[in-house]
Amino acid sequence: MIEFIDSHAHISSKDFPDISSVIERAQKNNISKIINVCTDLSSLHESFLLEKKYPFIFSAAATTPHDVEKEGEEFFPFVDKYAKEKKLIAIGETGLDYHYGLLKKEIQKKYFLKYIELAKECSLPLVIHCREAFSDLFDLARPYLPFKAVLHCFTGNKEEAEKVLENGWLVSLSGIVTFKNNHLQKLIKDLPLNRILLETDSPFLAPQKHRGKINEPAFLLETAQTVASLKEISLEDLARATTLNAQEFFQLPNDSK
Repeated sequence: MIEFIDSHAHISSKDFPDISSVIERAQKNNISKIINVCTDLSSLHESFLLEKKYPFIFSAAATTPHDVEKEGEEFFPFVDKYAKEKKLIAIGETGLDYHYGLLKKEIQKKYFLKYIELAKECSLPLVIHCREAFSDLFDLARPYLPFKAVLHCFTGNKEEAEKVLENGWLVSLSGIVTFKNNHLQKLIKDLPLNRILLETDSPFLAPQKHRGKINEPAFLLETAQTVASLKEISLEDLARATTLNAQEFFQLPNDSK
């Protein structure tokens, strides 16, 4: 049986009023586990409730670079607490985003470093968000290497992908790879199979066939089919490799169903 792990979703966000149906569709579409990324206290507490009901859901948490100016100071102590209590599977998403030029870079850098330090202290992997800020991100991370990290929803170029791999990190591919005329489709061919994760980033970035809809874990299959086709491998081989990658990266229990 083909099974996939959605390595990055936001299913405890307010975009999913009927989360039970979302999870049911995910299971019907062979999503065996979901890493639920929480960016505030409300979504994190809701995620803990989901974990109790669905043992294949796991929580990660951090303040995104979009929100650190407003919520960074408030949320960090909770991430610190739950990470040290071993209630989180990863720290993230955290990082840098210079796309719109509206966010204060120094505050983003401050919290990115705080989350790197927390991840290393707790021996947890780091989930990194980076958009148009790779140079600064690599410079900030360099003194802390080595540490486990994944570039979630990777949108960088070939050189940036190579640097990610040099750092020992993984690359996570989202529904963006299904968009027409996307530069990532050329990069995917050269990405080592043992360094790739798959994600939806739901409710965002629905793949091509679902554009305009709220994204959800069930839609991961379209992304997987595109990646398998670009790498000229079977869907079964892609599922096997990316599932193993996610299991090892997040140290997921083998008995969760």
